[in-house]
Amino acid sequence: MRLYRILIYSFLSVLIFSCDKKDDAELFKIKVSSANKKIKSGDNIQLSIETQKNNIDSIRYYYAENYLLSGNQKKSVEVNLTLPLGNQFLTAEIFRKGKKHTVERKIVLHAEKKPEIYTYKVVNAHPHDIRAFTQGLEFYKDTLYEGTGHYGASSLRKVDLKTGKVLKQINLDRQYFGEGITIMNDKIYQLTWQEGVGFVYDINSFDKIQTFEYDKSPEGWGLCNDGKVIYKSDGTHKIWILDPETLEEKHYIEPVTHNALANQVNEMEFIDGKIYANTWQRDGVLIINPETGAVEGLVDFRGLKEELSQPEKAEVFNGIAYHHETGKIYVTGKNWDKIFEVEIIKK
Repeated sequence: MRLYRILIYSFLSVLIFSCDKKDDAELFKIKVSSANKKIKSGDNIQLSIETQKNNIDSIRYYYAENYLLSGNQKKSVEVNLTLPLGNQFLTAEIFRKGKKHTVERKIVLHAEKKPEIYTYKVVNAHPHDIRAFTQGLEFYKDTLYEGTGHYGASSLRKVDLKTGKVLKQINLDRQYFGEGITIMNDKIYQLTWQEGVGFVYDINSFDKIQTFEYDKSPEGWGLCNDGKVIYKSDGTHKIWILDPETLEEKHYIEPVTHNALANQVNEMEFIDGKIYANTWQRDGVLIINPETGAVEGLVDFRGLKEELSQPEKAEVFNGIAYHHETGKIYVTGKNWDKIFEVEIIKK
């Protein structure tokens, strides 16, 4: 009988402890009141705790793990959220009768302003290998480099812009679907799609000098760099910031407009301090602030595909290259027979 009582007591203790662990989210909820349906950076919002419990001693509020301010049960508190943008958590630490309860609420903090809208003008057109399923496009020291995709057809190329001729090429093993590329310090970085690895090549010989694994992101899509760090898209609403030496995914930004998160960011290029990014299956380019993730501009490239010699054979718009010496911007697509030099014009 004694053993039976001990077992019952132990079982009830575990059950009560488990209930206590689940009770915080059931007993307390963070209430958010805002003048805008979608919260934007700089908005004043009211925070309070909804609960049936009385005698709350104090409340501490946090945003993205950063302390905001303290409050109490009797009235709401006003806060102004500015950064970071995107998916974040509001957290409340509630102190009652000597015990701390912690609850969270997920919110999306949007950019303060609407993105500026741009259109384009075709300045020039150059031939492009229609067989190239373009994944990455980048100039380096006056030379154009390209990464292509598809299993059994993925490659890394050095290309003559004026003629479209492939000057140098290596093919990836058939098990890899090549994705975006970027070039930094005489090294070419190339992603693969779902294989979880990327490659680093010597710029001159195209010899593979390193293989690296993605440590946090699920897939590889696009790459660009600002001369200090590498930016990597993974098909979600995240752009990862990579250490160029270790290639570790250190942290990320979330591209976001005044009313929506930007999903399926693809091929990217760093131009004048901003990330210019294709979005999968859309004829547009996002202009993203790399420090905050705010989408500051949108370039509408609809109609460009009709400028091709064989638009019926072309796949989606994808590929941006910036010539740092001339300041010229070039765009293309998957299986397009042309690369276009374009001028971006504010509407």
